[in-house]
Amino acid sequence: MTHHSHSPESVQPFAESALHEMLARVRSGALPIAEALQRLKHLPFEEMQSATLDHHRMLRKGFAEVIYCAGKTPAQVAEIASRLAARSPTLLGTRATPRHYAAARRRVRGLHFDPLARVLWLDRDPQPGHPGVVVIAAGTSDLPVAEEAALTLQVMGHQPVRIRDVGVAGLHRLLKHLPVFQNARVIVAVAGMEGALPSVIAGLVAAPVIAVPTSVGYGASFGGVTALLAMLNSCASGLSVVNIDNGFGAGYMAAMINSQCVKAGQQKMENRQ
Repeated sequence: MTHHSHSPESVQPFAESALHEMLARVRSGALPIAEALQRLKHLPFEEMQSATLDHHRMLRKGFAEVIYCAGKTPAQVAEIASRLAARSPTLLGTRATPRHYAAARRRVRGLHFDPLARVLWLDRDPQPGHPGVVVIAAGTSDLPVAEEAALTLQVMGHQPVRIRDVGVAGLHRLLKHLPVFQNARVIVAVAGMEGALPSVIAGLVAAPVIAVPTSVGYGASFGGVTALLAMLNSCASGLSVVNIDNGFGAGYMAAMINSQCVKAGQQKMENRQ
């Protein structure tokens, strides 16, 4: 198996801190202007035959562009992953298949794959994740979507607590975990069937709840539409809904909320000092 390795110098994450460091090196003379120009050349985007990569997204959003693997060939995913990994220490691909992963890992050293979540990811500089997020799955059949959310959170620098198989058919199972999710900053609640779980949780906590309807259910669930409509019509306050089976979208939003909470806490501590 052939790997294309990337030295630390070749990894150019254009986060704000990295860009500031590069400009400081130019000012001090440690980095030639010509080399800095070469690095900045592909900062906005990079055109490929089958894709146009948004390298500026790290600077705008704080996290690199994510690969949606469904509908892409293994060769396309491998090429995109290789280009992104050359400029970022983290990489995330959703709805990946074993064939996508097999092709991409030949090009990207250290790539991981979770077949349940259908997620491939890379993290060259893992750090302890920020606590504060809880991901709750109503049933075992909802786990693929819940794990997609949880892995998205992990790669984005958070450490979610996972609670599984606590749907409303046995509400006592959920109540056992009440202290855990009452102390959360944000909760991702994943449910199929009638989609009642997020409403129950949102009525018990002060934290925002991100509801994820899944396509799990019998005929009249209409592939998750029943759960989606139930969540959209919830009477509980503080609940928002993402699309059917969109664990990634829920995980990303939860990461953004938790990051803002962490940042606010850090600023408060700095002001006290």
